[in-house]
Amino acid sequence: MTSPLADRIALVTGASRGIGCATALALARAGAHVVAVARTVGGLEELDDAIRAAGGSATLVPLDLRDTDGIARLAQALNERYRRLDVLVGNAGVLGPLSPLGHVEPQAWDEVIAVNVTANFHLIRTMDPLIRASEAGRVVFVSSGAAFNIRAYWGPYAISKAALNALARTYAAETATTAVRVNLFNPGPTRTRMRAAAMPGEDPMTLKTAEPVAEKIVAMCLPEFQETGMLYDYRQGRLLAPA
Repeated sequence: MTSPLADRIALVTGASRGIGCATALALARAGAHVVAVARTVGGLEELDDAIRAAGGSATLVPLDLRDTDGIARLAQALNERYRRLDVLVGNAGVLGPLSPLGHVEPQAWDEVIAVNVTANFHLIRTMDPLIRASEAGRVVFVSSGAAFNIRAYWGPYAISKAALNALARTYAAETATTAVRVNLFNPGPTRTRMRAAAMPGEDPMTLKTAEPVAEKIVAMCLPEFQETGMLYDYRQGRLLAPA
């Protein structure tokens, strides 16, 4: 049986662990060649081993997404090698400080915005020609319920995710008449390192793992997925029009 993403090129950020790692592996199992981007080389190598064991293939890209010139070089390399990009999963993110806004240090604020928002802008800016060159470009940005359910002390993270939502919806509107589909994904509570840092008293065994989340993301990356400008909420199990 033909793999649903056979011969397709998929870029995943934050691919060394958690949802990004699970998504990269699931995309590879679906037949895509995965371009795995992350800061942690050891995690990327473990992912590569898992992808190879599953019969897939990957290109490992150790890159800090705050290096915007590095993002541009990656786009140039993809253009030279493939002339297109079929799937982009913008998953990388940082939690930042959980504290009153008045106590947030400017450097910490800048890092959250740089990784969660600005890096994704640069991915769009540099990868857009490659995504448009695909016969069915699919883009998924991983959002968070924190963008909608505003509460005290989550300022930098919540604000960055709200900005990411606006960024993704703008790009979806600008590509609505093309073959590109751009959507958001809210995984909800998931057993990841970031969740453990945010909720240290929570029993991780009560949470779902990243694997079922990844399968839903992959479904949004398939050529037959035609919705755009939408948010998939994992806990509700349906697509929503973001508020």
